[in-house]
Amino acid sequence: MRHLLATLALGPLLLLQGKYVRRVTPKLPEPPGARQGESGNGPPLRLLILGDSAAAGVGAATQAEALSGQLVAALHGDFRVQWKLLARTGSTTPETLQHMRSAAREPFDVVVISLGVNDVTANRAPASWLRSKMELVQLLQREYAAGLVLLSELPPMHRFPALPQPLRWYLGVQARRYNRVLAGFAATQAGCRLESVALPPQGEALVASDGFHPGAGFYRLWGQHLAQSVRQNWPSVRV
Repeated sequence: MRHLLATLALGPLLLLQGKYVRRVTPKLPEPPGARQGESGNGPPLRLLILGDSAAAGVGAATQAEALSGQLVAALHGDFRVQWKLLARTGSTTPETLQHMRSAAREPFDVVVISLGVNDVTANRAPASWLRSKMELVQLLQREYAAGLVLLSELPPMHRFPALPQPLRWYLGVQARRYNRVLAGFAATQAGCRLESVALPPQGEALVASDGFHPGAGFYRLWGQHLAQSVRQNWPSVRV
């Protein structure tokens, strides 16, 4: 109810601020580099990184400095990682779900998903967004053999320097609502974990130059955190 009232009261201002942010925020490109490969030593691990511009590494100079590169590097000493990156700037959860429904099927042991920010900015209701996320997870488990699905929390949008107030506050509230429903889903889903990487104090220094995307420092923290979760939960999730 509070969110609805805020939407009604602030709607015109939020719309104007959203248009302003889209107009003045620098459009950073997806970084160059490989989007699939094989690396490391140890037992085989088939890894898929799926999602939006953060998954695609926007804010990093190269894919090696982005999420895919940092995660593979962190797993390199423990697994022979066969990895693939399927991510695109602007992707929403329904769009990604539709893409995976039509893509060629191949098995993955671990899938990392980074989706939700574009759904928040499109003002999708948390319940509607969660239905798409649930369908995506179930599709990956059923048709892509995903044994472990790592769901990245939405970032703390209330701390994004690119967003003016009250838009920053409003999107931050919505992102937290998304994270609450996502946590509830992950807690009841076998082989599915919610992953949260806290932005440290003064963590704005880890944000990219556009004030919206992760920078290389945050990608390193994110990749290391996910790698630790993989080491702790794979392959025990199948036992």
